[in-house]
Amino acid sequence: MQLDTNPPRAADITPDLRKQFAFLSGGRGDNGSPIIVFPEFPAFGEITDREFHNVLTYLTSVPSLSSTDVGFILVIDRRQDRWAAVKGTLLRIAGSFPGNLQLVLVLRPTTLLQRTLSDILFKFNKDEFKMKVPVIMLSSVSELHSYIDRTQLTRELGGTQDYCHEKWISHRTAIEGFALMVKRTAQTLQSFGTELAETELPNEIKTTTILLSTHTSKRDKMKEDILVALHQGNRLLESINEPVIRDPDHNMNQDELENLATPPKSKPKRAFEEFWVRHQTKLEQCLQLRHFEHNYREVRGLLDSLSEKLVTFSEVGISPAHADHIFCELTSFEERVCVLDRASALSHEGDELIQKSHYAEDSIQPKCSELRAVSESLSFNLRTKKDYLLKAMELHHRLERASKWVDDGIYLLASQPVDKCQSHEGAELALQELERYLDNAGQNQLTDLGAIWKEYEEVLNQQFREQVEKVYQKQASMQEMFDKRKISLKKLAAKQTRPVQPVAPRPEAFIKSPLSSPGEPSHCIGVDSLSRNGQLQNEDGGSRHASQSEEEENLAVLRRHVMNELLETERAYVEELLCVLQGYASEMENPTMSHLIPAPLQNKKEVLFGNMPEIYHFHKRTFLRELELYTHCPELVGRCFLERMTDLQIYEKYCHNKPRSESLWRQCSDCAFFQECQKKLEHKLGLDSYLLKPVQRITKYQLLLKEMLKYSKGCDGADDLQEALTSILGILKAVNDSMHLIAITGFEGNMSELGKLLMQGSFSVWTEHKKGHAKVKDLARFKPMQRHLFLHEKALLFCKRREENGEGYEKAPSYSFKQSLSMNAVGFTENAKGDNKKFEIWSSSREEVYIVQAPTAEVKTTWVNEIRKVLTTQLEACRGAERTLLQHSTFLLSTSSPLKTSQKIKKGEEKKAEPCSPDVTSTCSPKLTVKGESGNQRNTIPV
Repeated sequence: MQLDTNPPRAADITPDLRKQFAFLSGGRGDNGSPIIVFPEFPAFGEITDREFHNVLTYLTSVPSLSSTDVGFILVIDRRQDRWAAVKGTLLRIAGSFPGNLQLVLVLRPTTLLQRTLSDILFKFNKDEFKMKVPVIMLSSVSELHSYIDRTQLTRELGGTQDYCHEKWISHRTAIEGFALMVKRTAQTLQSFGTELAETELPNEIKTTTILLSTHTSKRDKMKEDILVALHQGNRLLESINEPVIRDPDHNMNQDELENLATPPKSKPKRAFEEFWVRHQTKLEQCLQLRHFEHNYREVRGLLDSLSEKLVTFSEVGISPAHADHIFCELTSFEERVCVLDRASALSHEGDELIQKSHYAEDSIQPKCSELRAVSESLSFNLRTKKDYLLKAMELHHRLERASKWVDDGIYLLASQPVDKCQSHEGAELALQELERYLDNAGQNQLTDLGAIWKEYEEVLNQQFREQVEKVYQKQASMQEMFDKRKISLKKLAAKQTRPVQPVAPRPEAFIKSPLSSPGEPSHCIGVDSLSRNGQLQNEDGGSRHASQSEEEENLAVLRRHVMNELLETERAYVEELLCVLQGYASEMENPTMSHLIPAPLQNKKEVLFGNMPEIYHFHKRTFLRELELYTHCPELVGRCFLERMTDLQIYEKYCHNKPRSESLWRQCSDCAFFQECQKKLEHKLGLDSYLLKPVQRITKYQLLLKEMLKYSKGCDGADDLQEALTSILGILKAVNDSMHLIAITGFEGNMSELGKLLMQGSFSVWTEHKKGHAKVKDLARFKPMQRHLFLHEKALLFCKRREENGEGYEKAPSYSFKQSLSMNAVGFTENAKGDNKKFEIWSSSREEVYIVQAPTAEVKTTWVNEIRKVLTTQLEACRGAERTLLQHSTFLLSTSSPLKTSQKIKKGEEKKAEPCSPDVTSTCSPKLTVKGESGNQRNTIPV
């Protein structure tokens, strides 16, 4: 009979096994057949078929296959029972025993009657049992020993085996549970091994990292399960070996010996560990490869970016400062990227992977070689580009020195006082001065033009060639002027036949030298020595008219010099703004610099730099290009300023923000961020010096336009220059006024409702009150208050000036608000008694009078005129409003019915006339009240 493919487990049939109607003692027959004992069990007939089948099926599945193939020996003990029990047991065994049978031994009933019946009935019913194996009826245990050795039988059957059924069940349950655990672990291990073997290596770092982590976690779990199984197996072995440990002479039966072979050894564990090490190494190498490839792509991209960036550094600059800035930018870019060092480190990393026998050596080796080749090429190009820029800087400086030498020579010619040159000694001194200048300044001149082309051929583009030719032309023009002057001076230095009477030149014949500093007295630049009648003395004592063409030529030279200064400083200004925006403002958004930015500076770029980006783009894209159009006609440059005057209002916005910027700078000026940026830019001055550049630039325009106007009198563009200068001064005044206005504190109203700010300045102020005590009033007159007045279109503010301590904008004053007068309710007296610098402002019918003393009579006149304009404007506006109201009332009366009109007239006759309310008076009957002098009758002009 074949065994079930899925026999039950001890844990599943424990209640059936515990009935112990049959058990496997572990004994064996002479030929190794397993022995199953059916002990005395009076209730055997009550055992169900399911229970009988489960127990026998399980018992026949316990021995090894080699033992079960021989067949089982059944020992049926029915000594205390009847023949009926014997018959029932044999029939049930014959009908449903699940294994092969070798022999059936029955211990028949021992009572005389039952023994006799069993002998007789067994012979008659033998065929009924249908067993193919011998069934032997035994009368005693001693007969049983003749078939089975006593060592293979339990003590109940006269044997020597110690058998405990409960312990046997416990062992079987543990062994089977352990076997199931081992089976599941083996299946999981096999499945995991298959998964590892079939895993494809990923192509991304993240995927590889996740896969390595996942597999490592699974491996750790598998290792833990194996260790648990080994631990449980060892405990089971200890339990099986317990009898031997307790009694060394104990002999294990065959079942116990077979149980010893059930717990697994450590060989699968070692095999799995060896396989895992290989797999883990491959995954780690894959991750290393992915990191290498990622870094390779990144570094290769940076190398390409640097190569492209080098192409953009093909410019040679338009000035020494510009070329120097380009060179610093290239150096800074190289230091910031550090790509060459990264490429070298990555190549070294690839070599180490190859040395460690990486499986992707064929892929790593070409990349390392490529990185080295590109890095060497890029390093060579970088050195070449630096040499190129250094050569360009050298030529720029040379041209600059030569240009300065030419300009200095022109100024030398223009600054020689012609009246002193009319004498023999003066002419000699002037001639020596020219000769000395030419001798000492020779090193600043350019060499031969052909030599320049050859020496600087590599950097001479079209722009550079034009610059060199321009300087040569200037040098040639200056040399021609020197030669003419030397000829004239040599003639004057010749021995004269009669003395020369020098005549002082006209004031307008002298021009202030741009070389003089603002704090020094200006030198007079004379074109020729002019008499009072516009004639100049010659060497014969006669007179001749001044050479108008020579004077115009000198003025043209000076205009070109001012224009050159305007353009050069404009270009430098644009470069400085760009340097600030790239070196500081952009770095505030650089993630690598974020840790250096202190908390007060976070997200405050607009506060610190204001609208500097707007100013930079305007000058770079628009203003500088338009100024360059006037290079050859500098006297017309005023038109450029007039056309862009609206755009130049952006400086007001920048100056308004300057106090906030200064305050933020004071908080953070010592932080590591600014120090690092300054170090990268190699600036000697801090950021605050560059933040002041826009304020200095708008002031510089005023000085340059003033100079240009001085040398352009009588030219076509003189009026435009004057108008542009006035407009620039207006911007400066508006900026200055607004800077004072934003410093007012304590004013609770809305400044925008006061109208445009017209004037502001400091005054001494006395106050008088009509209802005040006379002594108090007199005392007040001798103790003036220092007040800063702000005249708006709709109000006059009195403030107290408070000086602040500190540096820079910290020294700027603040103003505490004290009093406000509405301009629609004030009168004023132009002249106060006793002082032409005083005037009076009063309100409410002179109940409150303010006596104001200006610093000078001119300031007082300006303020009085401005106040008169404000009051006159209000008067005209009120008259217009009254006329409109009168026309509207006439229209309403003309359109009313006759009855209503007559009724209104009658009511008007009966009602007494009442004076207008204050509001109506001020609206309908405005008056401009002006006093000529304090104490005189007021002049009231009714509407």
